Amino acid sequence: MAAMPLLEKDHAVSVRTFKFYTHLSLPVGAAVSLAFAPFNLWPLAILCFSFLFLAWEDATPKQAAQRGFLFTAGTYLAGTYWLYHSIHTIGHAPFLLTMFVMVALVAIMAAYTALVGYALKRWIPGQGWIRWLLVLPGAIVILEWFRGWFLSGFPWLALGYTQTDTWLAGLAPIGGVYTVSLAVTLCAGALVAIVLGNKNIRIAAASVIGVLWLVGLAFHGKEWTQKTGEPISVAIVQGAVPQEMKWAEAQRDKTIELYRGLTRKHLGTDLIIWPEAALPGLSYELSDVLSEEWTAAHAAGSALVLGQVHYDPDEQVYFNAVLALDKEPQWYAKRRLVPLTEYFPTLPAWLTSWLRSMELPYSGFKAGIEDPPPLDAAGQKLALTICYEDAYASEQLDVLKSATLLVNVTNDAWFGDSTAAHQHLQISRMRALEAGRQLLRAANDGISAIIAANGVVEKTFPRFEPGVLTGEVQPRIGLTPYARVGNWPVIILSFLFLAAGCWPLLVRRKNRD
Repeated sequence: MAAMPLLEKDHAVSVRTFKFYTHLSLPVGAAVSLAFAPFNLWPLAILCFSFLFLAWEDATPKQAAQRGFLFTAGTYLAGTYWLYHSIHTIGHAPFLLTMFVMVALVAIMAAYTALVGYALKRWIPGQGWIRWLLVLPGAIVILEWFRGWFLSGFPWLALGYTQTDTWLAGLAPIGGVYTVSLAVTLCAGALVAIVLGNKNIRIAAASVIGVLWLVGLAFHGKEWTQKTGEPISVAIVQGAVPQEMKWAEAQRDKTIELYRGLTRKHLGTDLIIWPEAALPGLSYELSDVLSEEWTAAHAAGSALVLGQVHYDPDEQVYFNAVLALDKEPQWYAKRRLVPLTEYFPTLPAWLTSWLRSMELPYSGFKAGIEDPPPLDAAGQKLALTICYEDAYASEQLDVLKSATLLVNVTNDAWFGDSTAAHQHLQISRMRALEAGRQLLRAANDGISAIIAANGVVEKTFPRFEPGVLTGEVQPRIGLTPYARVGNWPVIILSFLFLAAGCWPLLVRRKNRD
């Protein structure tokens, strides 16, 4: 009978622990969003994932799934709240439909973490340092990689982006954003090992943290690529046309005159860049305007690169595209289209018709070809991306074999004065780091920027103001280690880490045999 109070006490402690981790999973997950731009509280990425690992430590598979779901739901609720502005304020979708789309995205992202939490507790028996320093970090990196491509993917808010201003950014040219994510989760697992492990494990865990940061420091600022030719002058035109007015018929001529006026002041600059879909109309509708701008730019010795919606009469399809006007016109078409805005996935006809009737910002584009060549402009080879497709790092590796500069044109006006533009700029900085090349970012209402090959923002232009950002950039050639091998080394390593958790199971089976 004396054991009964002890059992009741243990049960009470277990209940309190369950409530503690479950109740805090959502807000702690939301705090992860503060590790990203513009807040840049990067230690939260490590600390919050240490909490998640602790929350999974003594959980049942069901509890691990629940806590993982709440944790990631918090991250994406806080980190992608700006979708409301895009879908409801700009797209005029009804409130309930807006909430459905947003909650569906959050639920999908959170379900991935829930499945990982369940699987780790149900089928991966590895405990102690194997779990903290191998299994958990490997599992999170595999999760990030998987959700970055599965069903079109949504690679936003990968942990590696939180470290663009720390020593760990030195790992990006070596192994890409997921290698930086692995470093973050290794630090998180090491903190758990310091809290729960014995003396030897604590020393080893502290050593892991120290080695990661020292390696990052050793490669921080290292030049992996080589300069080629002389610097060129650039002018990035920011029209700052509000999205609510952009496609209004009364605004059409005003927008054309705005871009024409801003550009004419900088003719003679080697490379002039306009943002995504800068002019409100299709390419064939604006042929006279584009021809006039091309003639003026060519006469002044400038190359003009601009975002432009393009209609192909042969295929009778539309492309969200970039037009380069130099010696001859060249097109780049966006490859990664946004589901439910730029295209509809395969859905029942009645549902597609209903969604279109809800005035979502749907354009019905066709995706461009895979692995397109760079565009020739101003004597350079430009690796182009449009809008959020620069979040798909591995899809840009092939073009780096010949590209000398990176260019991203975007229109973050869809998301208003929110954190979205800052997060997107942080993604662009990571692409520059991985490629070892400067990146020119032309955004309709900001954040237009010139980014150095080491990921540092050299110049920006104020948001929501029309104007031109000018500067000089240095073309570069050569390949970083990441540009040569892509994501596979870190993904294979993460799978090996995960497999290490199955080792105790194999040992037990061998002993039984």
